[in-house]
Amino acid sequence: MKEKIEKLLETKRKIELGGGEKRIEKQHSQGKLTARERINLLLDEGSFIEIDAFVTHRCTNFGMENTEANADGVVTGYGTVDGRLVFVYAQDFTVLGGSLGEMHANKICKVQEMALKMGAPIVGINDSGGARIQEGVDALSGYGKIFYNNTKASGVIPQITAIMGPCAGGAVYSPALTDFIFMVDGISRMFITGPQVIKTVTGEDVSQEDLGGANTHNRISGVAHFMDKSEEDCIKRIRTLLSYLPSNNLENPPAYQSEDDINRMEEKLNELVPVNPNKPYDMKEIIKLIADNNEFFEIQEYYAQNIITGFIRLNGKTVGVVANQPKVLAGCLDINASDKAGRFIRTCDAFNIPLLNLVDVPGFLPGTDQEYGGIIRHGAKMLYAFSEATVPKVTLIIRKAYGGAYLAMCSKDLGADQVFAWPGAEIAVMGPDGAANIIFKNDIKNSENPMETRQEKIEEYRNTIANPYIAASRGFVDDVIVPGITRPRLISAFDMLESKRETSPAKKHGNIPV
Repeated sequence: MKEKIEKLLETKRKIELGGGEKRIEKQHSQGKLTARERINLLLDEGSFIEIDAFVTHRCTNFGMENTEANADGVVTGYGTVDGRLVFVYAQDFTVLGGSLGEMHANKICKVQEMALKMGAPIVGINDSGGARIQEGVDALSGYGKIFYNNTKASGVIPQITAIMGPCAGGAVYSPALTDFIFMVDGISRMFITGPQVIKTVTGEDVSQEDLGGANTHNRISGVAHFMDKSEEDCIKRIRTLLSYLPSNNLENPPAYQSEDDINRMEEKLNELVPVNPNKPYDMKEIIKLIADNNEFFEIQEYYAQNIITGFIRLNGKTVGVVANQPKVLAGCLDINASDKAGRFIRTCDAFNIPLLNLVDVPGFLPGTDQEYGGIIRHGAKMLYAFSEATVPKVTLIIRKAYGGAYLAMCSKDLGADQVFAWPGAEIAVMGPDGAANIIFKNDIKNSENPMETRQEKIEEYRNTIANPYIAASRGFVDDVIVPGITRPRLISAFDMLESKRETSPAKKHGNIPV
């Protein structure tokens, strides 16, 4: 038995070396960690339990029968993050370039199915040359099974993907089906077709970094949610994200003992918004002043910056924030902002995370680019997502709330459970300037002093229609509050809404505009 045990331990040591020391050194020389190093950083120390370490390919084509592939190029298993169960798989680029074949895919599918059965998050770390060409349709079938499992698990357990190297061709669709995608600047690559194919087909000359790097997918395409400078920073941020999320859709997010006073007043909020309605300010300042310990975990920070999404804690409990950003495009909603917000709202609703909507929106962005690009269809995603969401929804109107964009930011009519407004809020079909030009057109035209008359009519409209008290008198705003007491009022509202129960009509699923 002693010999057998020694043989077992020797075999395991060999498997743990992956593609061997030379390939590990090459991985390190590129600023990349190995699959096992990444897993050990992600999980609590000593908690990783590997599954299917002995699995290898069974391909006999093109000399593959003579090719060793330890663990078949992917490390799978489970462990804990802050003591909570998490499943993980990490592709091993040192073994056949991390390429995906039949058994490689089966290993990933097994941990996906285990995560779903156990109701625990799954983190996938992608670092792969793509489908294993020698295995042909078996490799393609493997991708299909992974996509199917991604879709089954969607909205049931959190699915997180870290791109830690190349991810090309069909491989990119598994990350796209997950809830959050992390990328590392200078290391991560994602694209359907590589630069060489693009040059052959279209004549375009583009580098891998410009085509599918972290910067591209965080700022331009919106495919990714996070960009970090190093793999260590990336993995640390994944651990932080998990702290805001429940393990599955039947649980609430973890609650922490808050050291921040729930009755904390913020006098700075009384002065933060400029008197001039056209002057910008930074909405993130308001978010941080409201949040526990002034901490804000932003999601898609670099994409569609006219809207802000992310997590805060109020009295130790996770809250999803959707907020207009007056510093960018005056806070207008456009195609990309609608997509970003709609996706985030549905993620929060799936995982029982209450929603806080901070509103300062002059409308939807005008222009032929927006209309031709389908702003009607894309904007409808926000309307759909808010209307569909059954989690507690609290809306705070900070300054402007005009037209359809007022509705799209979760008005009372779209199911907001509580709507508050600051005293300077303007709620109307359009801004007072534009409204006065239409309603009082003849009065201004026939006036001896048109400029003076116009200003008088703007104020008349503002006092008659565009103020929070009119909306409050109709019940569309539950209370007009002093900005400085915003934090305790929001905490009180979410505490009251904790027992909210709301059911939707029985149906297979809705038909969200895509």
